[in-house]
Amino acid sequence: MPFKITNFSIIPQQKNKFVQPVQLHYSQDGHTHTWEAVKSHESVSILLYHTEKHAFLLVKQFRPPVYMNNKQHLWTYELCAGIVDKEKSLQEIIQEEINEECGYDVPLEEIEKISSFFTNVSVTGSQQHLFYAVIDESMKVHAGGGINNEKIILEFIPLTEAKSFLFNEDLAKTPALMFSFYWYFERYGMTRQRPPTDE
Repeated sequence: MPFKITNFSIIPQQKNKFVQPVQLHYSQDGHTHTWEAVKSHESVSILLYHTEKHAFLLVKQFRPPVYMNNKQHLWTYELCAGIVDKEKSLQEIIQEEINEECGYDVPLEEIEKISSFFTNVSVTGSQQHLFYAVIDESMKVHAGGGINNEKIILEFIPLTEAKSFLFNEDLAKTPALMFSFYWYFERYGMTRQRPPTDE
């Protein structure tokens, strides 16, 4: 089937601090289309596994758009994450986010890339880069909670409860969180407490 996009243009709307609404105009196989979208930054996120607590460390936040659509969900469970808005490597950016949000100082060499994918493909189409790291209390440097009054709450999910947590629809969760849990289960199973080391 022929597929051709021509005359693609971006019409900016009102610009905000972190996102910019736009109208996209394009022709697809000779037909003209208009699409409402939002330009936003790429992002980074990380699955943190605490070896002493045998648990995943998540962040819990109030997300106004989630609450707008369903007032049952006062809190959203998420991976530690942030936007790519600095002239630094992706690993350096997520390292800063771990420190700010969770209070752990994780060495760069301990931050492992899992994969990258696109989120909100019909609205933003922005790319998220997913990482993994193992933490313990020797890395703890402060209480966490974020900066600029983010009011981030830290939440440990024991490995033994992780699957039931995933399927609890009373708890709002992000797709990246759910994918990262399954990545861990596929790679390490339910009993492994830290990744195997190379011989």
